[in-house]
Amino acid sequence: MKEEITEKKGTLSSLWIVQRVIAVLVIVMAFFPIANPAKICGLVSDKISLFTSAISYNSLISDCARAFRMNWVDETTFVVTYIGAVIAVLGIAATGVGVCTSMGNNKLQRFGLKFSIIGAIAEVVGYAVCFVGYILVQDTNRVDKVAPSMPVGVFVFGGIAALILILSLVLFVKTPKALPGEKFEMESKYKLFLMFLPFAILGFLFCYLPLYGWRYAFFDYKSGGTLSSDNFVGLKWFAYLFKNSATRNDVINVMKNTLAISGLNIITSWIPMIFAVFLCEVRNMRFRRFVQAFTTIPNFISWVLVYAVALSIFSTDGFINTFAKEVGLMSQNAPGHNYLMGNSFTWVKMWGWGTWKGVGWSAIIYIAGISGIDQSLYEAATVDGAGRFQKMRHITLPGLLPTFFVLLLMAIAGILSNGLDQYLVFENAENRESIRVLDLYVYKLGIGNGSIPLSTVVGMFKSVISVVLLFAANGMSKLLRGESII
Repeated sequence: MKEEITEKKGTLSSLWIVQRVIAVLVIVMAFFPIANPAKICGLVSDKISLFTSAISYNSLISDCARAFRMNWVDETTFVVTYIGAVIAVLGIAATGVGVCTSMGNNKLQRFGLKFSIIGAIAEVVGYAVCFVGYILVQDTNRVDKVAPSMPVGVFVFGGIAALILILSLVLFVKTPKALPGEKFEMESKYKLFLMFLPFAILGFLFCYLPLYGWRYAFFDYKSGGTLSSDNFVGLKWFAYLFKNSATRNDVINVMKNTLAISGLNIITSWIPMIFAVFLCEVRNMRFRRFVQAFTTIPNFISWVLVYAVALSIFSTDGFINTFAKEVGLMSQNAPGHNYLMGNSFTWVKMWGWGTWKGVGWSAIIYIAGISGIDQSLYEAATVDGAGRFQKMRHITLPGLLPTFFVLLLMAIAGILSNGLDQYLVFENAENRESIRVLDLYVYKLGIGNGSIPLSTVVGMFKSVISVVLLFAANGMSKLLRGESII
């Protein structure tokens, strides 16, 4: 009897795993353009996914303006397709909810299976509506211009949805009913996993999904073109990066600038910690809050506005030159000096602006760390006659060192990631050679010059090096502190 029960549980568990894997697969597929069920004709871009088709009607019809204007196709056809995509995506979302609740007790599992069943049915309906859009597009006035194409994704996604529906029905029948009075329950580890899941999804969408663009590095791609076997070049652009002397010299110069500015940031990474320590020693709470708010606000100001402020102060007609003329340090007819131009101390200037903008925001982490230090240590130190600076030296700073080391090692891991907005707005003809960091170089190379494959190669090397540095920093942390950061 026990063996039969164990066997049934094992079979049920296997079915749950299969359902979850398939549900995750269809969710991931919804973000890739391959086999998009809404791809009903040549007017629909090959670069949009089912998810994009559902959330943005404008993206779905981005190439259809002329077709609508010339009356080659009725816009109703695309409205129908869009509705189908929306229904399908909502069904996928419902299936995802059902899968998430499947990690609870019997009552929660049966509740989640209802979502899975409804979601799977909605998916099938959505794909069927998309197929109706394909049928409608065949009855257009100019089939040759519209180029109807069989949406293969309808059958791929539809088959997966049908499989999820069958599995959900089987599981609903096989899963024991909840006992009278049983509540919705789930183990803590699964609750924590579900809490983490939204952040994992966001990380996947904005950090890992863009890596799909790495494929451009293996093609002779021009903006607006397509990727095919005709323009596949393999490792051509990787070799070009090292063989072309001009490009190689540019990369060397850019790396020098990047490492120099990042190095200054790392060397002075203790400034926010010291600022936080002294700020917490201020007794007047109103003044402390004012200083904290005043120093944090710059973090939320656009670099464009920061440059506007810098221009009003340091330009030829700025505050400094005007003030110097007013007090007699400069003659009234003398041309003012533009302190934003010039190539002197560019690295220090960029470090200064970055520090000014981010010191208050960075200090918040240390302020939180200070609030977590055991207050009994300060009370004991007071009893022993320790002064403010002694408490800061022997209690506060040692208590913040673990936080400082983690942030320091993360900064080392991200040493090649300076961003581009700051350097883009401050760049000019005179400081270009000293201010161009890696991110700005990739932007200029890809967007400015249209060399997307080569910029992709440079970006790939940056990512690989950053990962290597992250693990090196993690190893350093283990060696020096006996703790790892990942």
